[in-house]
Amino acid sequence: MSAEKIHFDADSTLGDPAAEAGFHPHYKASIWMKPMEVTAAALMALIVILLLVAVVTRYVLATPVIWIEEVIATAFVWLAMIGAAIAMHRNEHLRLTLFLNMFSERKREIIHSFALVSMAAFLVGIAGPAYEYAVEEWVIITPTLEIPSTFRVAAMLFGIIAMLIILINHAIRASKIKDLILSAITVCVISALLWNFSPLFQQLPIGLNISIFLALLVSIFLVAGVPIGFCFGLGTLCYLAFATHMPLMVIVSRMDEGMSSIILVSIPVFVLLGCILDATGMGKAIVELLSSLVGHIKAGMSYVLLGSLFIVSGISGSKTSDMATVAPALFPEMKRRGHKKSSMVALLATGAAMADTVPPSIVLIVLGSVAGVSIAGLFQSGFVVAMVLLLILLVLARWNARHEDMTGIKRPPISKIGKFLLIATPALILPFLIRSAVGGGVATATEVSSIAVLYAFIAGHFLYGGVSKRKVYEMLVETASLSGAILLILGTASGMAWAVAQSGIIQEMTTFLTSMPGGTVAFIIVTIIIFVVLGCLLEGLPAILLLAPIMFPIAKKLGIHDIHYSMIVVVAMNIGYMTPPIGIGLYIACRIGDASPDEVIKEIWPYLSALMFGVLIIAAVPWLSTFAL
Repeated sequence: MSAEKIHFDADSTLGDPAAEAGFHPHYKASIWMKPMEVTAAALMALIVILLLVAVVTRYVLATPVIWIEEVIATAFVWLAMIGAAIAMHRNEHLRLTLFLNMFSERKREIIHSFALVSMAAFLVGIAGPAYEYAVEEWVIITPTLEIPSTFRVAAMLFGIIAMLIILINHAIRASKIKDLILSAITVCVISALLWNFSPLFQQLPIGLNISIFLALLVSIFLVAGVPIGFCFGLGTLCYLAFATHMPLMVIVSRMDEGMSSIILVSIPVFVLLGCILDATGMGKAIVELLSSLVGHIKAGMSYVLLGSLFIVSGISGSKTSDMATVAPALFPEMKRRGHKKSSMVALLATGAAMADTVPPSIVLIVLGSVAGVSIAGLFQSGFVVAMVLLLILLVLARWNARHEDMTGIKRPPISKIGKFLLIATPALILPFLIRSAVGGGVATATEVSSIAVLYAFIAGHFLYGGVSKRKVYEMLVETASLSGAILLILGTASGMAWAVAQSGIIQEMTTFLTSMPGGTVAFIIVTIIIFVVLGCLLEGLPAILLLAPIMFPIAKKLGIHDIHYSMIVVVAMNIGYMTPPIGIGLYIACRIGDASPDEVIKEIWPYLSALMFGVLIIAAVPWLSTFAL
């Protein structure tokens, strides 16, 4: 994930780009948060167990248990909302800090207080509608368990109240009272003005209101450092409250729908898989094997870095996890061979962007869910597209390493390579297990995620030293927290995308984009530009959620294959994610590699140019994206 985690601790510093990678001081849960964490860990474990039971009963016993999916769906919503509350407590909600860091320390404190009050205003604003939504769902009886749907959607109200309590507690501890009072007065005055002028807003053209509330207002909150999910929620809430006659319960229902898709259950499970990969050392085993095979040749360590990112990405599904696994194992040797730290980090960042289409990619899973594209097809195509980008980066890495010092570097003995191969084989099986199972239609991405977790846990326990019970608990809580932060963005972005769709803007954009000169070629060029820019600002998931419902129907109307178009979108977005000076992924890589962003920015442009060349090839040759389907 990208962007900055919101800071609540009184001794924390604003604008630390390490936040995304989890480099804050060690987190310690307060006593009153413990029951919530235990519940989240239990829900996560329950989801994985039920998914495994569903796989066994469906594919082995041929007697599927029909109520399992309903229980999983209910547990998933509760996990998402409790996880969002834990993420609030653990500083893991994602935000943009580029502009915030331009202000003086005192001004940042004031703006930070404004951000906290704005977040609280959003939670207060949707608490009532969430209660109404839960009450209305009482009359809806679930098909298999035959219980009121309120038992599921009550998670929304619980999570909102829990986040509000945590937010108020942190605000009092981390901000000056006078700043909070000033911010509260400012928010109230702005709200009163918007309410006073609501009759005028309701008479304005819909497109203008969309620009005011869902573009300008959201941008202001982003600049102020409000977490991305709350920015979307605040923009949508203000739009519905001041520019329409729609009930505010709409935003809660859309959040529920955006967070409840059974396809999205694979997100926390793959996050858990990444935690297991890191805890057991399976990723390190792969790195050591590749190093023993090609590390002795010129540019060999660059090859190992890119190859490791490619393979490890097929297990963890997370760019940040990939970089954090690979860099510590390779950077010391690369530095000894004469590689500059800034160049290593530049290669690390662009390599992670390259590998984001390798399944299981969380971005591909979300894209498939939102745009209605086959996830199996995305997984098959994503592997091939990543191979194209990998080859381009390998060529560039070889050129850059032409002066590499190879003094004293020798090929390891065959016995040592064989030892590394033996150790790494169980880990190497995992990415191929995932790809073949999903791509071959043996099981869904959600089902395969649970199988992969079971395999990784067993292999890690018996072959890689195992994981302690305490570590398992910590991984389950961490998974809930990270998943909650992701899913809150999905929920609020779903509400915002619905508001945009209802405005009629999509039809107008469709008419414009399909009729502009250049036809398909021009549309693809516009797509690349849009997603590179949004990849810098919003990161992958929000950009996909906002634009996929708009852009994919246009692409289909122009005759562009949905898988081909998906690959263009994801690669362009990843380039933006690492593009300076805004791309947050670049700063995450700098923190992981302990390098100065100023130096890395000078080194990264050739690699980004190589990726841009790659996306142009992928766009120009649809066969690369579709031949494996």
